[in-house]
Parts: sequence; structure tokens; C-alpha cells
Amino acid sequence: MSLGKAVRVALQEVAEPEKAEAMRAYMKSPLPFLGVQAVARRAALRRVFAGHRLESAPEWRRAVLALWREAEYREERYAAVELSGHRYYREFQTLYTVPMYEEMIVTGAWWDLVDELAVHRVGGLLAAYPDTMRPLMLEWAHDGDLWKRRTAILCQNRFGSRTDTALLYACIEPSLPDNDFFARKAIGWALREYAKTNPADVVRYVKAKGLSGLSRREALKNLPATP
Repeated sequence: MSLGKAVRVALQEVAEPEKAEAMRAYMKSPLPFLGVQAVARRAALRRVFAGHRLESAPEWRRAVLALWREAEYREERYAAVELSGHRYYREFQTLYTVPMYEEMIVTGAWWDLVDELAVHRVGGLLAAYPDTMRPLMLEWAHDGDLWKRRTAILCQNRFGSRTDTALLYACIEPSLPDNDFFARKAIGWALREYAKTNPADVVRYVKAKGLSGLSRREALKNLPATP
């Protein structure tokens, strides 16, 4: 049985169909849900991935994209995201994966799919290949696609003291006038994460820029009240 087929069978075996419509409504998903809860999904996928090891980076990328493109249920796209970050394939996380992640971000176009890719996949590539990824993130920050801009803003969310502050602010800047909820939320979330390392600079930045109320509230959520 192919990896894709095994994933579909495993997900169907642990599905709770009575939950599917509520899950779809909550996520506003164009794809239907099977009704698979996260814990059950991850356990099922661990078994499948362990039994279907992929031997090369091209084979892995093809498998991820096949799951993604052929998905009939949203959980199959979650499976593609999980396969893309599986520990078996850490050495395959190279610049060759950028087109794959770009496709998934643009066609996923919703937070439940994009944010994992932004923070843990694109962020990992930025850490490993800063000379190439830094200019790419600046390019994405100016892109017309909201989800590429959101990725550029969020990609350093786990960097802590290693955050490239100039890059963070440069990626936020083009989205400051954007009225979209997901742009404003991303700005606030990214600043809130950086505030764990450098709260004073985040307060300074918030005061200096005309952030939306949402972005400002998110950025300062865990800090003492700022006048």
C-alpha cells in the first residue's frame, strides 16, 4: 500500500464522522473534514510514517505534495504538513524545499495550515540559510499574497534572542496599513513573541508605529500596562 493510501485508510479508521461538520464550520474550510481529532490523527500518522520510510529528498517532497494536492479531506492536508516536518526527514530540510512550502502556503491560505509551515518550516530554513532566506522573506513581506506576508512576519517566532530585529521590523512594515485580521494578528503575535526576549524594544516600536488596536493589544498582552 502506498504512503498516501495508508494515510487515508488510517485517518478513516480513527474518524468520528459526527464531529466533522462542526470542525468544518469552525475552520471555515472549503474541504470537508473526516472528523479526526488531533491526538488520534498524530498517533495514526506516526504509525503510518514509521511503516513507510522514504529514502530520498525528492521522494519525500513528492509524497508531501501528493498528499497535499490530492487531499479530499482537510485532515489529509494536516498529514502533509506533519510529513513535511517529520523527524525522519530533517536532513531534507534544505533550500530545495522552498518551492514546496511556498505552494502549500499560497494554496493552503488559512492559519491552521500556514502557521505551522511559517514558524517551523520556513523559520527553520531561515535559521539554516540566512543569506538566502533573509532576502526571500523581505520579498515575501511585500508580496500581494496575504499568507506569504504572514509567513515572513511569523517566521522568527521561535528565534528568541537570535531574532534578527531589523528583518522582523522590515517584514512587519509593509503590512502595517493592511486592514485584514490575519495580517494584524500576525504583527501582534510576532511582536509578542519577541517581547519575551526584548520587551523594551517592542514597547518602543509599538509607541513609534501606528499599529492597529488588534496588533497593539496582541504585542503588549503579556507586558505591564503601557501608557
